[in-house]
Amino acid sequence: MSRGRYNKNGPRGGGGGGRGGRGGRGRGGRGGRGGNSGGQRQYQDTRVSFNDMVKQNEKFERYYNSLNIVPSGSERDDFWTALRRELPNSWRFTGSKKNAISVRDDMIERFFPIIEKVKHNGEPVELPKSMPWYPEALAYTMTTPKNVVRKYEPFKEFQKFLVSETGVGNISRQEHVSMIPPLLLDVRPGHTVLDLCAAPGSKSAQLIEAIHAGEEERVGRAIGAAKGLATNGASVQNDTTEDSGRTTGLLVANDVNYSRAQMLVHQVKRLNSPNLIVTNHDATMFPSIELPTPPPGPGQQKKGRYLKFDRILADVPCSGDGTLRKNPSIWKEWSPQNALGLYITQVRILTRSLQMLKAGGRVVYSTCSMNPIENEAVVSSAIERCGGVAKVKLLDCSGELPGLHRKHGLEDWSIMARDGRMYESFAEAEQHEQEGSKITPGMFAPESEEQIPLKNCMRVYPHQQDTGAFFIAVLEKLSEIRAKPESDSKSMKRDWTFATSTQDQVEDEDAPKTMVGQLIEEIENPQPPVTSAGDASSAAARQNKMEGDVELIAGTKRKASDEDDESSTKRTKVDETADGGEAVMQESGDRQLPPVLAMAVQGAEADSEANTDGSASNGMQADSRRRRRDDQPNNEEAFKYLDPNHAELESIYTFYDLHSSFPCDRFLVRNPSGDPVKGIYYTSQLAKEILQANEGRGMKFVHGGVKMFMKQDAQNQPGVCRWRIQTEGLPIIEGWIGEGRTVRLYKRATLRKLLVEMFPKVGAEDVPDGTGWKALDEIGEQCLRIGMGCCVLRVETSDDEDGFKEPIVLPLWRSLHSLNLMLPKEDRKAMLLRLFNEDVELVNHHDQAQKQGKGEGAANGSVKAEGDAEEVQRRIKEEPDEEGGAVVGAEEDAREAELANIAADMDDMKAEDDDRKLKMEVVEDEDSKMAAAIPERVGEGDEAKTTV
Repeated sequence: MSRGRYNKNGPRGGGGGGRGGRGGRGRGGRGGRGGNSGGQRQYQDTRVSFNDMVKQNEKFERYYNSLNIVPSGSERDDFWTALRRELPNSWRFTGSKKNAISVRDDMIERFFPIIEKVKHNGEPVELPKSMPWYPEALAYTMTTPKNVVRKYEPFKEFQKFLVSETGVGNISRQEHVSMIPPLLLDVRPGHTVLDLCAAPGSKSAQLIEAIHAGEEERVGRAIGAAKGLATNGASVQNDTTEDSGRTTGLLVANDVNYSRAQMLVHQVKRLNSPNLIVTNHDATMFPSIELPTPPPGPGQQKKGRYLKFDRILADVPCSGDGTLRKNPSIWKEWSPQNALGLYITQVRILTRSLQMLKAGGRVVYSTCSMNPIENEAVVSSAIERCGGVAKVKLLDCSGELPGLHRKHGLEDWSIMARDGRMYESFAEAEQHEQEGSKITPGMFAPESEEQIPLKNCMRVYPHQQDTGAFFIAVLEKLSEIRAKPESDSKSMKRDWTFATSTQDQVEDEDAPKTMVGQLIEEIENPQPPVTSAGDASSAAARQNKMEGDVELIAGTKRKASDEDDESSTKRTKVDETADGGEAVMQESGDRQLPPVLAMAVQGAEADSEANTDGSASNGMQADSRRRRRDDQPNNEEAFKYLDPNHAELESIYTFYDLHSSFPCDRFLVRNPSGDPVKGIYYTSQLAKEILQANEGRGMKFVHGGVKMFMKQDAQNQPGVCRWRIQTEGLPIIEGWIGEGRTVRLYKRATLRKLLVEMFPKVGAEDVPDGTGWKALDEIGEQCLRIGMGCCVLRVETSDDEDGFKEPIVLPLWRSLHSLNLMLPKEDRKAMLLRLFNEDVELVNHHDQAQKQGKGEGAANGSVKAEGDAEEVQRRIKEEPDEEGGAVVGAEEDAREAELANIAADMDDMKAEDDDRKLKMEVVEDEDSKMAAAIPERVGEGDEAKTTV
């Protein structure tokens, strides 16, 4: 498939469009080798079907056969046959365990009986099968070919169900093997977790689910205890006393590319977790996250506290040759250089992961590549750099995930050069490779003295369970580490051996400090900062500064483009102490450079000036252009927490009769002024501490908080709260809301009416006989009595034939004259399909009334939010208030205000529909992640991911 969709606005560094520039193989480049297309998109469809793709590559097949990754004979034949076969569809059920099981059971009960009756060419088709190793049988795969799915009606209905549930977030399309790393991470509800290379977000979603495991039941018992309700004899003391049963863990999901970080947000937002923060940093130098620090005592110096993680997932960018079954173009593009170009970045990511991990914590390193250079070699090199097996343990997880077929990691391998020559050792490679070759000692199997049990790594191959190929390694940090300089490790040092490395380590402890040695110590153990609280720069600038420092340590020459004046930049550095105590990190800031550092920097500047073709100013302009790549913004997002005694919060607590046990100090707004203008968000306590402690430090937070309340025009009705509960935040807060704002529903027919009909009438004066509210059956009188404003609709369980097996909670808005479920259309239609097996048009009573006034007859169910809003706005006189909202002029009729309110509701729902469609466009899979690695893989665009 062509990559033109990645092209942005015009060329970047050549005639071709997008990151490829030059018209070569970069993203968006379409001008051939000459690159004369000038960034213009070509819409000719050059795609080739999977079956028509040529699936042969002599070097690729020869290399992996020589490694003997699978035994010769029938198993090897099965391996290559599977690689040439298209990958089956796979998905998993998401959300809380209770909800996931409910949707899964609905699938089995409704569709399996009709699918198993289908016969194709006289043979029954195969039913979707659960993956035997996935917990609770919540992941499925389907091998039925697409032509069969399109041909038979039962599959069409089944496909409609899958698409609908995917759209509302109950199902996640995800490749089989992609589900393995989060399971092996063994996340518990109280853990702090980091997903370093998180986009597009399917694995992050799994991690969030693990963090919130069992929370629904714990909170339910805590609510019962707080309100004095029965708890079915369950003890509340053990698991609900801490934060009223709410999980105290946190996931930080990160991606280096800003656009992909936004895609990640859309993927994980549907889980509505207040225990999630999304960041946008280079994983190889992910900055340490500051925590609040108690004030120092008299005469004491402030000591920083920084977050370390219980679990870290490093699902790194890779060459992706394990994804051949869904990316067949790799057959043509594969080259030995792919892995060689990514190795050092992967080592840096895994090393940084181990640095940020707590002692006793677990890192899972994974790739969708079969190449040992990206897998076992990276694991071996990171362990060596972090102190060896005495500091880092490679765990044997062969007993975990029973039912998963896998093979042991490789303990010996060869490296293929660009020309196809095979090297068995680095000494052999040195004899033939030219100076500047990317091959280093760390790319080969470790020496026996290192005692790294690489067989504990896991390899999954396509022929074992009809999946893609994948590599997983699980590492445990035994004690605090101090990673050695990269230039002294086997990943970079060309004359490295285990014997000399050990000897150097002993000698270095007592050796006099050289200039570079003192420089390393200055950077790893900087003096306390002397900066003003408001002095900070963007994280991108800080990373570029760090980048220059480490290049200097390694003895390389600094580029003129890196010589910008950032003396005021606060650069976060980690002090990886070996005492196993509290994680401490210092900052270097506005202080005079020590003499040795100043000398080294001056020397680097002189070297750079002497070896630069253009002027320094030209270099800085080029650097500025480089920093704008990927459209990464310089400004930090605003996360401003509200005072617990804020008037708006007090009105919310009073109106909804919120229980005092629900924390009032975790609400925030997303605007620099800190005023609640449109939306109010909610986070966990730890997320709050992190967002507040790191404000102004250059951390690039992209997302944090669940939207809890949205401002709604209350039509000047006294005593009505103008903040309505958002669908996203309802599961978090609904149990703490008082009975005065609760409507209870028991019958299926009543819920169906509310789902199908938008804005049904509820006021007694809306129909001639005054019985409008009676049409709402069991809830009519409740809605008439409850008064205007937002309320909670509780769908209760019942043993009646017209009852529900599972409880449902939905947000409901009661206007002056109508009632409406605050759900976007996609959610309504998905619920109708799941609960009633109906795919019907929605009826919009407001739209209907408008059309009847024009003689157009009944509504067709469509929502024309913008048009209605514009019409109403022309008829209503508005005056802006101090909150940025609007009030209805006193001279206007209340009915006009009602119309405005309805139009605003529809605007909100349309926005949610649009958001849902965007989520559908970014539904997982690893294709995007592999594509993101392509520039590094072919040696283009590397400057955008320069690392330390």
